[in-house]
Amino acid sequence: MVEKWTITIPELTGAETRNAYIYLPESYSYERNKRYPVLYMFDGHNVFFDSDATYGKSWGMKEYLDYTNTQLIVAAVECNHNPDNGRLKEYAPFTFYDSTLGNITGLGALTMEWLVHTFKEYIDHEYRTMSDRSHTFIAGSSMGGLMSLYAITKYNLFFSKAAALSPSIWFAADNLDHMILDAHIQPDTTVYMDYGSNEIRHHANMRRQFSHVTELLLQKQIYLTSRIVPYGDHCEASWERQIPFFMNIFFYQPG
Repeated sequence: MVEKWTITIPELTGAETRNAYIYLPESYSYERNKRYPVLYMFDGHNVFFDSDATYGKSWGMKEYLDYTNTQLIVAAVECNHNPDNGRLKEYAPFTFYDSTLGNITGLGALTMEWLVHTFKEYIDHEYRTMSDRSHTFIAGSSMGGLMSLYAITKYNLFFSKAAALSPSIWFAADNLDHMILDAHIQPDTTVYMDYGSNEIRHHANMRRQFSHVTELLLQKQIYLTSRIVPYGDHCEASWERQIPFFMNIFFYQPG
């Protein structure tokens, strides 16, 4: 079951409304004493419903979770669709300059502050969650993938696992380096990061940058899965096919 409602984020867009979504496993309705881990996702409008998705194709997360009977709550919030680079600003951990876009004021810190101190607190209060760090995950793609890396490094006290699909690691590379190198990350942290083989050519030296970020993360001595997706593209249909990979890593049990 997916519930959908409207919210405001005053810190970012004042009284403007946007959609929030939460997936509840079927067992939620009859196992009244059971609590569940939570996965927070960026670009919530693209997570569940094709009818809400920007390009008419969602991740199909509900179908996957229902089919696999995964005992997980997924909470997601729609991005900022303001044509003045609203999404880019909210999902940018750094302020940067681009020759095409000009100066972009990164609001990623405000976005994360709202997510962990307002949205997460609301979800934990209203739903039967396992609210501790070890049962709280985060995921996203593209700029949302970059924000997932930001969340797992800067907000590691809240998140133990992150999935960064096709993360936008091609810009503000120096800031990204410092973000990872300066991070205090607990050794049980798990990160899944991928990039599609077809999309690597979209940015110069992308394969080298992907390898570089992988090495920086390895230096933090965390549990890391880094992969190039064969024939993977920069789109929801491709990201949907990667759900089993990062879900299996999130719920991996040795032995």
